[in-house]
Amino acid sequence: MSDNQMPVEEQLKKAKILSEALPYMHQFSGQTFVIKYGGHAMGDKALAQDFARDIALLKQVGINPIIVHGGGPQIGQMLDRLKIQSSFVDGLRVTDKATVEIAEMVLSGSLNKNIVMDINEAGGLAVGLSGKDGNLIEVQKLTRTKRDPDSNIERILDLGFVGEPCRINPELLQSLEEIDVIPVIAPIGVGPNGQTFNINADTAAGHIAAAIGASKLIMMTDVEGVLDKEKKLINRLTPIEVEKLQNNGTIVGGMIPKLETCLFALENGVDAAHILDGRIPHVLLLETFTEHGIGTMIHQPEP
Repeated sequence: MSDNQMPVEEQLKKAKILSEALPYMHQFSGQTFVIKYGGHAMGDKALAQDFARDIALLKQVGINPIIVHGGGPQIGQMLDRLKIQSSFVDGLRVTDKATVEIAEMVLSGSLNKNIVMDINEAGGLAVGLSGKDGNLIEVQKLTRTKRDPDSNIERILDLGFVGEPCRINPELLQSLEEIDVIPVIAPIGVGPNGQTFNINADTAAGHIAAAIGASKLIMMTDVEGVLDKEKKLINRLTPIEVEKLQNNGTIVGGMIPKLETCLFALENGVDAAHILDGRIPHVLLLETFTEHGIGTMIHQPEP
């Protein structure tokens, strides 16, 4: 056996993996996955290249991936570099005019194009968009309220140019699907008077998945998935089970809005939502093409 020849055991192991993947390739061929990409998976070069190869492979086997990416840390770094001070209200960044201009520059510029370049180098054909292109994501100003614990009076928190989707125009995405192009979308939307708004990437992905009737919404995060009170991974959840876990305090913090987005997608026709640990190499392939998957899947109850 030559030095570079793989042992038979390793070859058989790879063949078994490919054989296991085949029925899932048939099952999902022609379906659309909306994938929210962010966190550590986007900041680590090796993981970013793994992600790009996974996306190219999904497309190659007939799945239509649509990527919506975040970029909060990168926006923060650019604001620091330009010495633009950020203000916060209850831990939420206020996006003033200067900040939203930087957010658009970072999200729709170098960050978006680096993802596109990685996918193209991996053998896919990707194009970068923002929610402003073709009026893809029309938004209204996001409002949040806070109740004063002493007076019990609610006050409105003004977060500036932060929007929430009110209309998705999927025609552009449908046209790209017809010519086998992978859309990579920066979460920047257009307001009623043409203003630019920053959008939470999870929220943008959920609304796009609902609007186009995606088969799956996949949220890549920096956590293993949804954990129980003993910090063990919960593999599958129904909306009713999610509500119970919220009510008993098992689900807390940043996982709450992610699951709310998943439930919104399910309520609007998406078959399943997945919360995956983007720190795991090739996590998309493990979820899509293996029997037991990985992470947490949220789905409607079986009939």
